[in-house]
Amino acid sequence: MQEAIAKAAVLIEAIPYIRRFRGKTVVVKLGGSFMDVPEDLEAVCTDIAFMRAVDIDPVVVHGGGKAITRAMQEAGLAPRFVGGLRYTGPEELRIVEDVLASVVNPQIVRLLEQAGAKAEGLTSKTRCPLRAERLAGPGGADLGLVGRATGVDDLLLRGLCDLGTIPVIAPIAVASDRPPPGVAGAAAPPKYNCNADEAASAVARALGAEKLVNVSDTHGIRERPDDAASLLSHISESDAERLLESGVISGGMIPKVQTCLEALKGGVRKCHIISGRVPHSLLLEIYTDRGVGTEIVP
Repeated sequence: MQEAIAKAAVLIEAIPYIRRFRGKTVVVKLGGSFMDVPEDLEAVCTDIAFMRAVDIDPVVVHGGGKAITRAMQEAGLAPRFVGGLRYTGPEELRIVEDVLASVVNPQIVRLLEQAGAKAEGLTSKTRCPLRAERLAGPGGADLGLVGRATGVDDLLLRGLCDLGTIPVIAPIAVASDRPPPGVAGAAAPPKYNCNADEAASAVARALGAEKLVNVSDTHGIRERPDDAASLLSHISESDAERLLESGVISGGMIPKVQTCLEALKGGVRKCHIISGRVPHSLLLEIYTDRGVGTEIVP
């Protein structure tokens, strides 16, 4: 009986949040090694399907987890770095594209559909909603086929959401200077490998999203990186900038926070960083008073 009462209390707590976010767009970025644990990825996809069931419009952007690393190793390709940034040549891009479009993206779509949602994969091999420009490294260094997302087909994404379908986006983009459709003899536009955090931020800005939620292996931002008890559940944009400048935010957390700040400056209302390893972390972050990660607000 007590367990049932506790579940009912959680549902009651969620009611004002369900009302507040009905009809809003929430961009969910999936990345990190939690995606390699089937139970964890399935739980997050179930949360996303729940969001769709209560009239939120979720849009998913995903990375490749360790699947890309494994595919590179199997192909005998050692990672190459230029100025500390990974170089992507044609062969590397082919592997990244194959893994994202043929393995990871269909897996996420399948899990969403198993949870009762409608979903459609959007990749560089199907309908690609991302446009990008080639990204140069430090001092103009050549990074190969690495791009930065500069355009989003928001009409395509809004159309799918209006149909009750969850768009699932892989971060391989088509060059922004692609030729118009039907131009005879035009060469196929190049494709670029984009950082998934940056792609998710671009999508959130283009859609005027209510939230951008980064689901990864980290529980959020800690004031003392080695102290789990120092998790900051709520910080402002200026707080985040201060923590970046002071070095408290470091390593792989830097691009997550930087792209959250870009999203806030672009009109997104709130950004969240949560762990995909915590059961139902996505629902707890959005539909409860305290949440389980870090939210960053303007």
